[in-house]
Amino acid sequence: LQGEDNIEHLCLACTKLHQALDEGNMLGKRFKRRNSLLKTLYKLVDLDSDPLSLKLAKIILAMKVDGKNLLSVCKLAFKICRNEKNYFIVQNDTLLDYLLQVLWNEDLQTNNEALVYCMAAVKVMSEKEVLRYKMISIGAVEMFLELMKQINNIKEHDTYFSKMGHLLVQLAATLRILADCPLARRRLSPSAAVPELCVALEQRSSDKDLCMWIVRVLSKLSTYNDFCAALADCSRCYILFLALLNKYQKQQDLVIRIIFILGNLTAKNDQSREQFFKEKESVNTLTSLFQTYYELDLNALTWHHDRKEKKHLKYPSEAEDVLIKLIRVLANLSIHPRVGAALAAAHPVVGLLVTVLEYKSVDACEELVINAATTVNNLSYYQVENSAVQDKKLHIAEMLLKLLMSDNMDAVVEAVRVFGNLSQHHEIRDFIMQKKIYKFMIALLDSKNREVCFPACGVLLNLTVDENKRAFLMEEGGIGKLVDCLQDFGPADWQLSCLICKTLWNYSENTAGAASCFGADSSTLLTLLTALLDEEVELECSLDRDIKDCQRVYWEREFKPVAEKLLDRIQSH
Repeated sequence: LQGEDNIEHLCLACTKLHQALDEGNMLGKRFKRRNSLLKTLYKLVDLDSDPLSLKLAKIILAMKVDGKNLLSVCKLAFKICRNEKNYFIVQNDTLLDYLLQVLWNEDLQTNNEALVYCMAAVKVMSEKEVLRYKMISIGAVEMFLELMKQINNIKEHDTYFSKMGHLLVQLAATLRILADCPLARRRLSPSAAVPELCVALEQRSSDKDLCMWIVRVLSKLSTYNDFCAALADCSRCYILFLALLNKYQKQQDLVIRIIFILGNLTAKNDQSREQFFKEKESVNTLTSLFQTYYELDLNALTWHHDRKEKKHLKYPSEAEDVLIKLIRVLANLSIHPRVGAALAAAHPVVGLLVTVLEYKSVDACEELVINAATTVNNLSYYQVENSAVQDKKLHIAEMLLKLLMSDNMDAVVEAVRVFGNLSQHHEIRDFIMQKKIYKFMIALLDSKNREVCFPACGVLLNLTVDENKRAFLMEEGGIGKLVDCLQDFGPADWQLSCLICKTLWNYSENTAGAASCFGADSSTLLTLLTALLDEEVELECSLDRDIKDCQRVYWEREFKPVAEKLLDRIQSH
């Protein structure tokens, strides 16, 4: 107890000493007996009491020490901050201000090691909400960015270059914590922060730890539109990310974050899709990664299977997680017309996507399989010479059949969409008839869900192109279901209504009488078409003026001509 009392007295004495030195204008380097005072203070540090050391550290820092003294006091500050038990004393004190002053004022090159400990202490502090808000409010975020800029200005041939790596690691780790905080992001200018992070990443690409931290910061920031746009404006970022993916191909934690960033960059930006695609070896790098992680995943499965450990496997596994995000990038790229057309002809890419559909079940790996199906769907849209999708279309159709039979509605819809594109080819239409897939498409019309009905109707429309396949619509009550669909969606969806009318038009071609052709549904269809062709038909789809205008144009140009022809045919019969 005597010891604790003693420490308390010493803490009080330190507070008074600090006050007296401040009032007497004796802080800094002006005090005559500065050296002997510092010796005494450092002796007290040896008592190894954190509350006392905190008081001592502040006086020592206020004395503007340098060299070894600065290094030892920064180590002391880090030791105090690192200990969870000291959170309250640190939170209620002003140590943070002193440490930020050190970072701001001290020369980077002469005090590099001291600054590493100083930054490490600040990083630990930034993990605590109260201290984090305090540092943001006193301009620390802007200061960290300025610090990164200064470090980036030290060029590779400089003797201090490699020594700065440790400081940058601590700085990037602090920025990663701050990137989660909305207040900190508001103080971080995207157009200033993102280029500096990219410069640091490019200059120090051989420092794996540092790359990891910077990529973690960028991966977080890229989820916000303004930062993502700033990253897209850094024209060298694609070359940089590709170089890192090639260099650290087997570093899953780094690879997955870079792929995630590329997924965000290409999600909504057509220019980014094109820019990335144009970079040398971009598609080859993605294909090679795909191959690597696909093999890793297969090996892991075999290993667990041999050990009968299947039940302990988590989904997605690390390798599957990379594949999910990688396929997302391919799906995004394939939205761009030129890029999509080129990817549709890229046999290795399509081959790997088909392999995923072949070996993975939607029950075990839902996101992976659905992403692969979405990408195949995007690519199947392009009717290009030497298309790998067209080459493999029957094999793809076999894989899609598996998805259609699953209980997963998202997977079913994705499979139907691909069939919508592929059924433009007669071999696939024959396959659909032979495997009785058309029955499934007709059944889907009952779903009352536009996302399901639209692609299903697209497949049925393609089937009615072949005269010898039209009778199938009658046998499954298909006509009635199409008419029900037209009734359900009608003015709310002119695109779907147009598809239905085109299907019915093809179906009723070359038939003697519309009554025999449409059977009991003739009169309903007659009434329905008359109502939908009324000039005053209510556009239920949206209150939005632009959308309303757009729908009106679609009604005029697309729906009206085919619906009028169909109505005419029924009436004339």
